[in-house]
Amino acid sequence: MLRAEEIRKSFPVPGRSSAVEVLNGISLTISAGVTAIVGPSGSGKSTLLYCLAGLERPTSGRAVLLGHDLTSISARRLALMYREQIGFVFQSYNLIPSLTAWENVALPQRLGGKRVDKDLVNEALTQVDLLGHAHDRPGTLSGGEQQRVAIARALANQPDILFADEPTGALDSQSALRVNGYMRTVADRGGAVLFVTHDIPAACTADQVVVIRDGGLLVTLSSPEPVDILDALAAPYSPTTTQ
Repeated sequence: MLRAEEIRKSFPVPGRSSAVEVLNGISLTISAGVTAIVGPSGSGKSTLLYCLAGLERPTSGRAVLLGHDLTSISARRLALMYREQIGFVFQSYNLIPSLTAWENVALPQRLGGKRVDKDLVNEALTQVDLLGHAHDRPGTLSGGEQQRVAIARALANQPDILFADEPTGALDSQSALRVNGYMRTVADRGGAVLFVTHDIPAACTADQVVVIRDGGLLVTLSSPEPVDILDALAAPYSPTTTQ
């Protein structure tokens, strides 16, 4: 599904002659199933996710997503992939305030020039238990409900891979578990889910957990318990291992 090779990312800082390196050479492979990326604040989690999803271009290294090298792909081709194969759930939801929940979920199909498949839109809203709010606008919904609309929008096109940036960050523990269940439907169809989180229990619902710190990959854990992730975060930096 996705392969990253020595991904590095630096950002210029006003008033400084040298850029700040946020990612310092991360290599990993994402297969079908659910993968979580965890790490302390400022560790580069979201930057890594954006580079892997093609929304940020790495300073060096490359990511190959669904067979396409993101360092050389055209903007047109990437946009087509987002319409047909990729879903992305943003931390800030990115809903259109003037549109209803139903219209927000249908928006990617409209932007793609397709005839809206009403059954898929209704199914996506049903998956996240919001069909009863289909005609409500985002401003009348709670934060958790808005997050679920954003997830429904990503699920409506039945993506091969779903990216999510802190999808449970503003939710209580029970709502977070439900959101993780909604996202897992992509994996249940043979696809992949890759999400960033600081929520250790949420991360433990994943099949694989990628632990990063200070822009480097510490370890990749298979179906870990919370203590395994906490131990990995506390360990001194060493060459990447898999457990």
